Amino acid sequence: MKREGAHKVREPRRPPTPAHPSLAIVHASELLTLRGPRGPRIREAMSDLGIVEDGAVYIEGSRIVDVGPSAEVLRRHPRAGRTIDASGKIVLPGFVDAHTHAVFAGSREHELEWKAQGLTYTEIANRGGGILHTVRATREADEATLAGLASDRLATMIAHGTTTAEVKSGYGLRTADELKILQAASSAGRASGVTVVPTFLGAHAVPPEFEGRADAYADLVASESIDAVVSSRAASFCDVFLEPGYFDPPQARRVLQKAATVGLGLKIHADELSDSGGASLAAELRATSADHLLHVSAAGVDALATAGVIGVLLPATSLASRLPYADGRRLVDAGVPVALGTDFNPNCWCESMQLAIALACHHNGLLPAQAITAATINSAYAVGRGDTTGSLEAGKAADVLVCDAPAHQHLGYRLGGNLVGTVVRGGRIIETRALTK
Repeated sequence: MKREGAHKVREPRRPPTPAHPSLAIVHASELLTLRGPRGPRIREAMSDLGIVEDGAVYIEGSRIVDVGPSAEVLRRHPRAGRTIDASGKIVLPGFVDAHTHAVFAGSREHELEWKAQGLTYTEIANRGGGILHTVRATREADEATLAGLASDRLATMIAHGTTTAEVKSGYGLRTADELKILQAASSAGRASGVTVVPTFLGAHAVPPEFEGRADAYADLVASESIDAVVSSRAASFCDVFLEPGYFDPPQARRVLQKAATVGLGLKIHADELSDSGGASLAAELRATSADHLLHVSAAGVDALATAGVIGVLLPATSLASRLPYADGRRLVDAGVPVALGTDFNPNCWCESMQLAIALACHHNGLLPAQAITAATINSAYAVGRGDTTGSLEAGKAADVLVCDAPAHQHLGYRLGGNLVGTVVRGGRIIETRALTK
């Protein structure tokens, strides 16, 4: 049995091919371009996948050069260095996982029995499980070990179609350990081929040495920790777990306001276990995203829509933690731009955005096209990369998937498998199933 132990960063199981001067993907039954106006999609626009039948993508180096009907693209670019025949298949942008905690040591499989017995998230934490259990193991691991573990996980994610992933810290809860996690995340991204967007989540829980002193710990995060993160250029965003028993709105506001003053983007774990005011605070501070939203109030939904804050849904967490599912239909109808993530972490071991898409269709009320939009262009904007990835348009990164299905609805319809046959990341073929010629 494989054990997740100490080891150095490894290369992906199937190394990417060398970049070709040019690559053409042709004759897709449905080419889902997701092209459209700049910015995340809302309301009816979330259902517009920009489908081109018998479509093609032409790539030079790491960038997309041309997109359109195969006959037209082949006429303009008749001599690609390599060609992928996507007949009978769908082609779409690489998935962008907008919320993960992929760097940690250890695992928490023993908690599954407690869940089966009906214990809640809070009750499991009170038994010594939850976040602080993982903190202990992660503090003991060195950076190389953490990077190796995360690289393996990201390699599995890219094999399932994830080409960009946000990765949070939050299992160190000390400045040095949080930096260690963020640096490991960057190393793991380079080793696996996944583009990693690092997020500082020092305010994930109150560490044991600050028990009963959440205010003091929030002040530490808002001073020493954020200063160190910015000085080392280790993160793009700052996040806070706003929830009773973790951090309250005034504490979260102090941390996030400091983060904003030093140039970090803002995210909030909002209204997951209760209506804790997370969505309203996210709107007030003009955060990039508010994530979870299982118990968001009507006022919170309206505030998110007015402020243009992206709502990141994490249906695998609802499945793993026996929690309600966020009402995605309500968010879409209100005009909130909706994105998706796996929330991959030791409590929710989900490495597949395909599963997140399927759960969003079966339980969050999203239409298949809306779920695909949420997993591509909207998630790209949720991690600050919407101008460079998330859609198939000239000038954008050549992150492309070829999936073994004739129509896009299969991504929401099928549960538990892997439809991805070929992954192209930055113009390089990462994972293939004999589709090339």
